[in-house]
Amino acid sequence: MSALSLEQTGSELDFGAIRKVLVVDDSRLQRRILVASLKKWGFEVLEADNGEKALELCAEFAPDLVLSDWVMPGMSGLEFCRAFRALDSEHYSYFILLTSKSEKQEVARGLDAGADDFLIKPLEADELRARISAGARILDMQRELSDKNRLIESALDELKLAHDAIDKDLKQARKIQESLVPELTREFGVSRVSLLLKPCGHIGGDLVGMFSPGPNRLGFYSIDVSGHGITSAMMTARLGGYLSSQHFDQNVALEKRMNKFYALLPPEQVAETLNSRLMVDTGIEEYFTMVYAIVDLRSGHMKMVQAGHPHPLLLRQDGSTEYLGDGGLPIGLIPDANFQQVETKLNPGDRLLLHSDGFTECHLAEGGLLEEDGLREMALDCASGQGGSEFLDDMFWRLTQRMPPNEGMGDDVSAVFFEYNGH
Repeated sequence: MSALSLEQTGSELDFGAIRKVLVVDDSRLQRRILVASLKKWGFEVLEADNGEKALELCAEFAPDLVLSDWVMPGMSGLEFCRAFRALDSEHYSYFILLTSKSEKQEVARGLDAGADDFLIKPLEADELRARISAGARILDMQRELSDKNRLIESALDELKLAHDAIDKDLKQARKIQESLVPELTREFGVSRVSLLLKPCGHIGGDLVGMFSPGPNRLGFYSIDVSGHGITSAMMTARLGGYLSSQHFDQNVALEKRMNKFYALLPPEQVAETLNSRLMVDTGIEEYFTMVYAIVDLRSGHMKMVQAGHPHPLLLRQDGSTEYLGDGGLPIGLIPDANFQQVETKLNPGDRLLLHSDGFTECHLAEGGLLEEDGLREMALDCASGQGGSEFLDDMFWRLTQRMPPNEGMGDDVSAVFFEYNGH
């Protein structure tokens, strides 16, 4: 190795991220010359005469730069480079191999071993300094990136903690929302009401329910609040109180008479009451659609209001079907809205399906939406030989089988299934 010029500078130079340098060479003279130059340039330098000693030093002394001869007795520079890269280190070190080899194949071997750069002997001071400066720029960028990655990781950890807290709250909110539907099926004499509620997330904006203030009197409803998520779920909680199946004194669909019993109010009056309450609640922008029906179980006489909700499907005992209602306005859109009542006569064996648009507006894997014709066909297939919760579970399962794979539910899915079997 030729002597490096020590007259290039008399003061320390700025080499950025490189402060500590490890020199590995079996030649004492070559190490002395190289170390002298490096110290003149302001580096803290350690030296080793073989790869084994160099690895021991690295355990205590984490170098920013390694200058290693290629040809050494025992562990070669190439083997040392591989072993050095295998060390568990918190930061990256720049590695330059000093070699007389200039063939492309040899250079490729060095790169494969983990070297960053090469210097062909004999060394020149200007070239060595330029290569160190290039390495410093790379280390500066790498460490700046590492710092930013640490900040990102810290931010991600904080986000994960926040996400876990929100997830925990949402799971608890789901339990509260499920408590609004304490029974999924209930018999009223020989008739039966079954409920289905499947939110597309932790919580949803659909609500179904039923209540009976006395023998042979029954009310049930299907509601879909606009939007999704927490705001819609909070609205369903409020509506669950307005139509409570446990606290009749709070239920706006019931009226206490003669201080003895509760009577079912006309469905259109219930819709108007709910509309009035939403319109006077400042800050609420949500509205909801609803079908609410009451039935006299003795006669099969049913009264119903449809407020922007999908048309209920009536499955007659004789196999015929029809969709009921004229549409109507959603509740909470305009003040003093009028709602029209629909009446029909149910015969023993007739079944009525109230459903949210999570069914009819479901996107299918084969393209298009399920729509009313698809719902009718699905309901007729499911209705043969089964009823109650089994019917609704089968409906939901068939719907999920027709959804595009790996997409999941795009909307809440809910339904009420009323089976009238006479008095």
